[in-house]
Amino acid sequence: MTRASTRKPGEAGGDDQAAVPRRLLEHATKLFAKKGFDRTSVQEIVEAAGVTKGAMYHYFGSKDDLLYEIYARVLREQTRQLESVASSSAPLRERLAAAASDVVVSSIDNLDDNTIFLQSMHQLSPDKQKAVRAERRKYHERFRGLVEEGQESGEFRTDKPADVVVDFFFGSVHHLGSWYRRGGTLSARQVGDHYADLLLDALRPPG
Repeated sequence: MTRASTRKPGEAGGDDQAAVPRRLLEHATKLFAKKGFDRTSVQEIVEAAGVTKGAMYHYFGSKDDLLYEIYARVLREQTRQLESVASSSAPLRERLAAAASDVVVSSIDNLDDNTIFLQSMHQLSPDKQKAVRAERRKYHERFRGLVEEGQESGEFRTDKPADVVVDFFFGSVHHLGSWYRRGGTLSARQVGDHYADLLLDALRPPG
């Protein structure tokens, strides 16, 4: 005799546990893009995701937590990629080129997530904003370390401060959402490689 499930509709169990937060994040991202973070209710999110409020609050304590995680999961993946590249034994120029291209590709792959977050970050609680800035600063510092390594070895120019170079580069990365369109003439990787070339050209010692 088969035993009936005692779980309520929308509650996670077994293999469903990983799918519930993914669905919530997916539908929250779509709703935030369509209506804006402040005009989207928790009820709308759970209805779109097909879960109960109880299931949502099991994974996310608030709508703020959803917005935070939309960006945090992208940043975690970018950090993992950067660490893998930066700690490899490849020549410095190859490591920096790969790091630059990878962050462009991952930003394009998660364009909606990044755009929504950058537009709505100011609506997060002060603690959440502080946490995001701290994690993003750690990422930028690791990236900047590659530039500084080249400046110390004489491979890169030293008349431009590393933090200015990195801020300039990431300013262009954050601007991708204003012009990049999927299905256009350039793939994400092609754009990433162009950005990497421009960065390395800017760091080439004069003369």
